[in-house]
Amino acid sequence: MALLKDFLPVVLFFVVYKTTDIYTATAVLIATVALQSLYLWFRHGRVPPAQLLTLVLLVLFGGATLLFRDPLFIQWKPTLLQWIMAGVFLGSHFLGDQVIIKRLMGRQMEMPDSIWNRLNLAWVLFFLVSGGLNLYVAKNFNENTWVNFKLFGLMGLMFLFILAQGLLLSRYFKEPAKAQEKNGHGGGGD
Repeated sequence: MALLKDFLPVVLFFVVYKTTDIYTATAVLIATVALQSLYLWFRHGRVPPAQLLTLVLLVLFGGATLLFRDPLFIQWKPTLLQWIMAGVFLGSHFLGDQVIIKRLMGRQMEMPDSIWNRLNLAWVLFFLVSGGLNLYVAKNFNENTWVNFKLFGLMGLMFLFILAQGLLLSRYFKEPAKAQEKNGHGGGGD
């Protein structure tokens, strides 16, 4: 469900773009992320840093697209966001006691720090590559191709990356508490 919520703004951007233009789609994108952020603020009393960063970049780059009537600004936003994320993930190797990915997923898995570090670096590489691909498509193809790539290419790459990561790391996932109880804890009768 959280994944759907994260991709809702991109899907709405795509649908509105296909039925109107990039400027209306950009306005809808900004409004959708702003409303999501307000909901999170009222529901949880805070907005997660990645959501806040997305909102700030959207307001700046989406606003510039609307103000200057130039889609180049909104086309650069995904690259800037992904490269900032790459920098944050990379920086976590040098700041703090855990890499970001371990802070995010450490409750679901137990792995040696060396694997957490490699996983974190894999995310750095993923963010760098997908940001670079976004720039390449924005610069070398027409606006419609970029919009299609933004939805299907970037989301598809993210989905495949997460799927591959899940398959490789599945042996490290912790069993839910109920499964542990069923498998010998509290079952009696031995």
